[in-house]
Amino acid sequence: MDMRLFALALGRFVAGLVLVPVLLLVPAGTVHYWNAWLLMIVLFVPMLGVGLVLAMKDPELLRKRLSSTEGETEQKQVVLLSGLVLVTAFIVAGLNHRFQWFIIPAWLVWVATVIFLLSCLLCAEVMRENAYLSRTVEVQDHHEVIDTGLYAIVRHPMYSAVLTLFLTMALVLGSPPSLLVLLLTIPIIAKRIRNEEQVLVAGLDGYAEYRDRVRYKVVPGLW
Repeated sequence: MDMRLFALALGRFVAGLVLVPVLLLVPAGTVHYWNAWLLMIVLFVPMLGVGLVLAMKDPELLRKRLSSTEGETEQKQVVLLSGLVLVTAFIVAGLNHRFQWFIIPAWLVWVATVIFLLSCLLCAEVMRENAYLSRTVEVQDHHEVIDTGLYAIVRHPMYSAVLTLFLTMALVLGSPPSLLVLLLTIPIIAKRIRNEEQVLVAGLDGYAEYRDRVRYKVVPGLW
């Protein structure tokens, strides 16, 4: 195991484990916000499991997933906007709990939790299928077009999973106002995909043909 890579991954994990409770519980004004604890369990337990598996089985993919230095100016804007939207959604969720603006039934929270976990599995499957998957937009050495499995259905299955994660996250937190905030991720993801496909068409052999063959980007039959 690459101990430097493991230390980097562990540091990112611990930072998230500290930051998310602060963003949720401080605005809530209490630690008795069960939705927040539920989200932290379903978010960080799968994250830890996937991180450990990648560290042992595929450290190169883990290194790519930890990379956050974007070369494209437009993608730097996308990353910043995504972060601001997520932070805002967490703070709004805490405030929603404190002031009880909107209350949703527990059954809806649990349905959203199941969908959230299924989306985590979808993320894991996408990483299994695509060894070139990176957090940054780039064409890598020996990069090939992946057109099987989920990639035969939509061109960007990871964004399908991420979008579902973001939108169900608000319901796991019991916060419809946060859902309204997180809807902003749709145009942000659309902006990222538009720039990413420009980079891939220009630099990756066969991607233009793949784009023409697989019609939908994120949602089969819709987008």
